[in-house]
Formats: sequence, C-alpha cells, structure tokens
Amino acid sequence: MSHVTLVETKPGEFEFRLPDIGEGVVEGEIVKWLVQEGDAVAEDQPIVEIMTDKATVEIPSPRNGTISRRFWAEGQVCPVGQALVLIAGVPGAPVAAEVAVKEETVSQDSPVSLPEIKISPVPSERANGARALAAPATRQLARDLGVDIQLVPGSGPHGRVTRDDVNAYRNASAAVAAPASPPVIGSAQLVTAAIASVADERRPMRGLRRKIAEKMVQSAFTAPHVTTFDEVDLTDLVAVRQRIRPKAEALGVKLSYMPFFIKAVVAALRQFPTFNASLDDATQELVIKRDIHIGFAAATDNGLLVPVIRNADRKSLLEIAKEMADVAERTRAGKATSEELSGSTFTISNVGSIGGLFATPIINHPEVAILGVNKLQKRAVVRDHGVIEARDMMYLGLSFDHRVNDGAEAVQFLNTVLGYLEDPEALFLTL
Repeated sequence: MSHVTLVETKPGEFEFRLPDIGEGVVEGEIVKWLVQEGDAVAEDQPIVEIMTDKATVEIPSPRNGTISRRFWAEGQVCPVGQALVLIAGVPGAPVAAEVAVKEETVSQDSPVSLPEIKISPVPSERANGARALAAPATRQLARDLGVDIQLVPGSGPHGRVTRDDVNAYRNASAAVAAPASPPVIGSAQLVTAAIASVADERRPMRGLRRKIAEKMVQSAFTAPHVTTFDEVDLTDLVAVRQRIRPKAEALGVKLSYMPFFIKAVVAALRQFPTFNASLDDATQELVIKRDIHIGFAAATDNGLLVPVIRNADRKSLLEIAKEMADVAERTRAGKATSEELSGSTFTISNVGSIGGLFATPIINHPEVAILGVNKLQKRAVVRDHGVIEARDMMYLGLSFDHRVNDGAEAVQFLNTVLGYLEDPEALFLTL
C-alpha cells in the first residue's frame, strides 16, 4: 500500500482542499461529483456532494476556472485538508510544489489518473505503547471488525491509521487464517453459482445508506439493547386532537400526534433524567443532559434521518408541531443543516403512520433510549366491570441501554409516558 504521491502542478492551477465543514468532522465521503474533469466552473458553483457524520453538504468552487483533476472517486472518503480537485486557468494562482494523494482512495475503475507512487515503510507496531493516530470513525470501524487498531500499520500522515488500513489488516489476517485450498464444488453447485452470479445485482453502500449502516452497527454492538412493550389507550387523546385541530389549522399549523408524544416524553424525562443521557465509553461516565433535544426519525428518498427539536421542554404543543413540519420538509428536500440533524438527547421513531404493530427500535447512539411509536387502531378492550368497548389503542416499544438503566426504571419511565398520553389534561398541565 502506498502513501504519498508527489504531483507537480502547472502555473495557474489552484489546489482546492476539503475544508473544515463542521465541528468534529474529520473526513467526508464523496457521494456525487457535480462536475467532470475538463468542465468550466464559476466561483461558488457546487462541484461535489460530501457526506459527513452529520449531513450531506454541497461544496462550492472557490475560484473561476476549469476542473483539471479530481482526486477522489464517488464512494471514497476524503480527509479534511486533503486535495479535492485542481482548478486550472486561475489567474495568479501559486504553483503547488506537491499535492498529497493517497493511493488508498483510488480504485481500479476510478476515473482518476494514476501518477507515480512513492511508497514509504510504516512500522508494524507502535513504539513505547503510543496510541494509534486515527479518526473516531476509523476507530469505530476497527471495533466493528474486531481489529486491534494498535496493531494496524498506518499509511496516513504521521502514521495515521485510515479505513483502508483497517480493512487491509483485517483481510490479511483472514487470509492467513483461511484454509490453504478451497473446498471441492460439484458441477451442479457450479451451475447454480453461475446462475446466481448472473441474476444477482450488487449495489455499493454509499452516502447516507453507508452512514446509516455504520451507525446501526455502532449502536447494536456498543449498547446492550433491551426492549419493553406496553399498550396505551389513546381514545381521550384522539378526541382532544380532533377538537383542537381546526384551531391549529386556523393558525397555520398541521397538528399530528407526534407533538403529543414529544410532550409526554419530555414530561417523563424530567422525572427520569438518566434516560436523557449518554454514556462516555472512554471515561465510563454517565453524562446527564441539562437540555432536552428530541430527535424524530424522518424517512427520506435516500434513507432515514433524525431531525431534532431543540429545547423541546421550553416549547408549546403548537410550536413543536410547526417546527416539526418545517424541519421535516427541509430534511426530505435535503436542505436541513447539520445542526438540525444532530445533537438529540432522546429519539422517537414513529412507524405507525405506515403500519406495523410492534418494533424493536435501535438506540440512536450515543443516546441511551429510544421510543418506538406504532400503529393506532381501534380494538375491542375489556373495560371496568367487564364492559367491552372499541378503543383507540397503540403499542409502544422502549429500547434502552441496559448498562445505564435497568428494567424497573424502564418500565416506570414507559408507564409515565403512557399516563400522560392517556390523560391529556395532565399532559397540558406540563406545557
């Protein structure tokens, strides 16, 4: 594996490096190039879509000129500070003596041309037990793959370990452990395999889909999940919403059930603050959040995102409803900011609008709990004195991190949420 390529640029070429696009962001995936090599670009014209840990953003050109080289292919990850493109025809642009380009970012079918590569050796182990240099996402990948990052040779600047380093180390380890010769396959199996290879379709995990996958793996393999279920009688809440919905619409607000769930969760979080928290894995400290920022899952054409209602405990029912509608629309249109898609302290996942009686939602790491809201439907319920009535019922599922809270606290928390939903008058007293 190579590490640094020296590229002599021409006079009038401007080397544009990936800028710092958000607090804590160390790298971005090239989701889509908006320009080709040889295209003329104007200053502030979007040239590439970049996916970070927080959101997808468009990076504009800093100069007028022509794209003479793209250093990364779609689906590859560019660290902050590394060259994205060379822009030619820029008056007065300084001549760059060298441009760092990592071979790990160039695939065989990439449109990027391959200059001469100079390979520098890297140590197989770190001296004196020094901690490996690596981005948080790279460390998480190593944990997910069961790789000790301290043993991985780093190919990046100053020996930094990259994603490709981790994958290469894992593949090499697997190759050593693999049997020397492959098993014998019968002719019928070969025919079946050939048919399958023709019929199967392979789609690369890129952009938001890959980020979702990484997030789910991180949560599932970090927090020991437990899910507790209960059902809630929403008959009174349905009636209240029906009565006040016209008044909300007169004020320009479309009132769904989600604002009621948010207010009920907020009220419960005040009584059970350890559910409005995160666990610092490095220090093994529970961080109880002073603010209550509620995330809600929003389905988009590209995948699931979590917009955030900040300081939900300080907002009225109608304020939450209006803000939800606004940020959800911009999220589906790809216009939500990274701040609007990060920083939640508790998340609600509503699948009931599209159906489904039960679900075991995965915690939105590093949070410690998530509430799953399911289908609302009329069911026959045995009431007091054995009377059977048709009631508006719903199942709720609370997934929680068992390292932080036990089952008793989880059931008490969920019971509190249920209590507020079944008694809307008590819920309004919390506004």
